[in-house]
Amino acid sequence: MTTFEQLWLSDPWKKTRRVTRPVCVRDVVIGGKADVVLQSMITADTMNTAAAVEETIALSEAGAAIVRITAPTIKDAANLANIRKALEEKGYQVPLVADIHFKPDAAMEAAKWVDKVRINPGNFADSKKFAVREYTDDQYAAELQRVRERFAPLVVLCKERKVAMRIGTNHGSLSDRIMNRFGDTPLGMVESALEFARIARDLDFHDFIFSMKSSNPKVMVNAYRLLAARLAAEGADWNYPIHLGVTEAGDGEDGRIKSAIGIGSLLLDGIGDTIRVSLTEDAVHEIPVARALVRLAEMEADRGGGDLSAFAQDLSLSFNPFEYARRASEQIEIQGVPVGGDQTMRVFARQRVWDAVSHKLKQMGEFYPEIVYEQSEVVELDPRDARAVEELNQTRGCRLVTLSDNLNLPVVKAFRLLAARLHPRHPILLKDTLFPFANSSRPFLDNLLVAAMNIGSLLVDGIGDAVLVQGEEAPGQSLRLAYNILQAAGVRIFKTDYVACPSCGRTLFNLQETTARIKEATLHLKGVRIAVMGCIVNGPGEMADADFGYVGGAPGKVNLYVGKKPVKFNIPENEAVARLVDLIKEHGKWVEPPLCALGRGNGNFGNSDAAAEVANE
Repeated sequence: MTTFEQLWLSDPWKKTRRVTRPVCVRDVVIGGKADVVLQSMITADTMNTAAAVEETIALSEAGAAIVRITAPTIKDAANLANIRKALEEKGYQVPLVADIHFKPDAAMEAAKWVDKVRINPGNFADSKKFAVREYTDDQYAAELQRVRERFAPLVVLCKERKVAMRIGTNHGSLSDRIMNRFGDTPLGMVESALEFARIARDLDFHDFIFSMKSSNPKVMVNAYRLLAARLAAEGADWNYPIHLGVTEAGDGEDGRIKSAIGIGSLLLDGIGDTIRVSLTEDAVHEIPVARALVRLAEMEADRGGGDLSAFAQDLSLSFNPFEYARRASEQIEIQGVPVGGDQTMRVFARQRVWDAVSHKLKQMGEFYPEIVYEQSEVVELDPRDARAVEELNQTRGCRLVTLSDNLNLPVVKAFRLLAARLHPRHPILLKDTLFPFANSSRPFLDNLLVAAMNIGSLLVDGIGDAVLVQGEEAPGQSLRLAYNILQAAGVRIFKTDYVACPSCGRTLFNLQETTARIKEATLHLKGVRIAVMGCIVNGPGEMADADFGYVGGAPGKVNLYVGKKPVKFNIPENEAVARLVDLIKEHGKWVEPPLCALGRGNGNFGNSDAAAEVANE
């Protein structure tokens, strides 16, 4: 591994936290030695002062240290003064962040009243046309000068008023300039943010934070790792804090799993100084998830002291941290099921889980066990035992390999150590925990987040050919978790994938109700990706690689997209779901739903009646 590839993490084998400078947002410190800061965003219309104040107070009391409010126009930005005044009259000093996208003038107004301004480099100074063109170096330089002229006044004002800033890049909403030179890639996301950061630094402004958000956890994690490495390469004084978030994570169990994969895996590696969990639910529901993620990531990273560096001397990581590629292994057959090679990720279950569900497999829909762990002849190893690993490497043929249970080791780093030592021909079985069924009293949310963090992080690394969830005792729930983690990580698609943004003041329809209606009509479409976006800001750009998009165009009106291209305009909201179904049919992606599609719901975290019945046995 090259020196640059090592810069994303000071030591990949031990618990470390990226060293950053502190940035103050009013009286809240982000970075430095401060704890990870939790934040969220209100969904109320910014012009509805009373509702905005009420929701801000609710978020503050729920545990949000910082609250973000959208400011799409100068009028909205000016009303932030009234919101601030009303909050202070009620005794609340919670720092406010103005969310800015297309309007530099709105940012200038908002900076008079808030403690931090979030700008998106992809659309702050650019009118996105999805144009394909070649930029000469002179043309590119001219574009950067235009950006500087539009951005510099805001930097100067923020510096004068001691207002912090987030330079927040979103996958899918990059400028045409960046898209044409770097593509819609993690590199493009990083370069977009660095363009704006260099302008801020030229003006001696340093109170800013970066973010690299995406609805795809693999893209998100790779972008943040690349950002951390690029900042380290630029020099010690580029140690700016980082804001983590999976944009448009969705709702229910799926939204929590996707957030845990993206945010949790980075926290495990010591990257991240403030987080926002973006759920298509009431915003107060985001805070308990964020709090649990921070707590559990700290516990998991610290397990056994969190240090395997003494056992990893002269070892390189088995994966490129900036670009997803599945670890190469050879295919073997276990209980009649092919595992490894180019086969899909398999789901294992303990014998006790198989015994509990074997008589109800037909009722479990997609969430069924494929291989019984105790009958698989899997090789269990301690990754610190170099001799045992080498002995296996010297044998002929391929064996399925996993970590031994009851090792007090950080799961992610232990599997990375195993993958670094093990010959790549051997497939690897991932586990969420090395202590099976050890904590029956732990809340399901904790089990979900730990499983998604540990397994999801390794899947993003490209490590793993099969998974075993053994931290959750309920049989149906453990199997559902395994499949939903594979889906969220994008390595095994077995159901419809939804990209649903969280509500905010820009939203033009009720996102929760609309998403539920769309799911009711389309949940059976295996492998189809549908984006549900409340407004044009989160529309054609941020839904990135969705097959179809349902986007708020105006109050009561919806625009429908195929990919990033709008194809149906100003559809009345009460007709839009049916028209979306028609559009899916037009493009040959529709199949009729089965008469009984049990086991596939999203539930209170995704329980269907059948899966819940099995889980409770």
